[in-house]
Amino acid sequence: MITIEQLKDVKERTDALRRYLDVDGKKIQVEEEQLRTQAPGFWDDQKRAEAQMKLVKDLQEWIDGYNEVKTLADELELSFDFYKEELVTEEDVDAAYAKAYEAVEALELKNMLRDEADQMACVLKINSGAGGTESQDWASMLMRMYLRYAETNGYKATIANLQEGDEAGIKTCTINIEGDFAYGYLKGENGVHRLVRVSPYNAQGKRMTSFASVFVTPLVDDSIEVNILPANISWDTFRSGGAGGQNVNKVESGVRLRYQYKDPYTGEEEEILIENTETRDQPKNRENAMRQLRSILYDKELQHRMAEQAKVEAGKKKIEWGSQIRSYVFDDRRVKDHRTNYQTSDVNGVMDGKIDGFVKAYLMEFSSQES
Repeated sequence: MITIEQLKDVKERTDALRRYLDVDGKKIQVEEEQLRTQAPGFWDDQKRAEAQMKLVKDLQEWIDGYNEVKTLADELELSFDFYKEELVTEEDVDAAYAKAYEAVEALELKNMLRDEADQMACVLKINSGAGGTESQDWASMLMRMYLRYAETNGYKATIANLQEGDEAGIKTCTINIEGDFAYGYLKGENGVHRLVRVSPYNAQGKRMTSFASVFVTPLVDDSIEVNILPANISWDTFRSGGAGGQNVNKVESGVRLRYQYKDPYTGEEEEILIENTETRDQPKNRENAMRQLRSILYDKELQHRMAEQAKVEAGKKKIEWGSQIRSYVFDDRRVKDHRTNYQTSDVNGVMDGKIDGFVKAYLMEFSSQES
């Protein structure tokens, strides 16, 4: 049975969310923005109209999210009072508390994602490290983990590019994960992921260490302006490889985009290489590759802004994006994040996509430093 202090905590956090989210202000703003959608000729500029409709939808979702939390908090208080009158059981009160507490936590977490990019979909790329079959198998396990995470959270996940391993697993894959705040929740997955286990590919049954790197960038849409120089683009086509299918190895539907990028801040040059085999339609794959290029260029600008902000806030804990971030030690039944020290013994759950604890720990520790 919960205590009066636990009930008070939920009520106070609910009231605080109303202030943090400026729910009353958002209600007025929604009415004003909705009026704009009723103006004559509103749909003449479809791009602007869609952006306006999205603005209204996003504002309303914050209001609806708070209303749900408020309803559950009120139901908890009512349930607590009913228990005193012996109208409900302890189990009923505890169940009401669990629902209210979970809703408060979820909205508090979402409130930490304030940056423009946080609200976007994302591109998640996995590369296997050195070590051949073992690391390629590890990369495929990570791919499955993120696909399950996306499925559980109602995101649409599309594999844009996949290169299978020589014997097992994958060498690399690119996944587009679409849905509200996908980038905000997954941005903390950037970095090197380390696996320690007794390898099924080692005849001596030795404990092996494998690495795979994960890169997460915002997936930009047409509303985001990104400067791309057409003269710096070149294209190749190739036959898509894979397991079976009428189209495999017959039609050059796969596209390879090369972009000669020059950093506007440092003058350094690099070639950005993107491959897309998402569909059997070459023009569609070209379109998808260009979208990924825009996402990469947008992310480079985003990283520059973060680096500049880090200089200003030099006293705060620095996030090393390219460093080893997490260890998955199968024998010891332990997964530990080295940035937050959050860990769990539920290895199977984590590999099945249950990474919310790591996502929350990262945002709790680092989101205030980014905003």
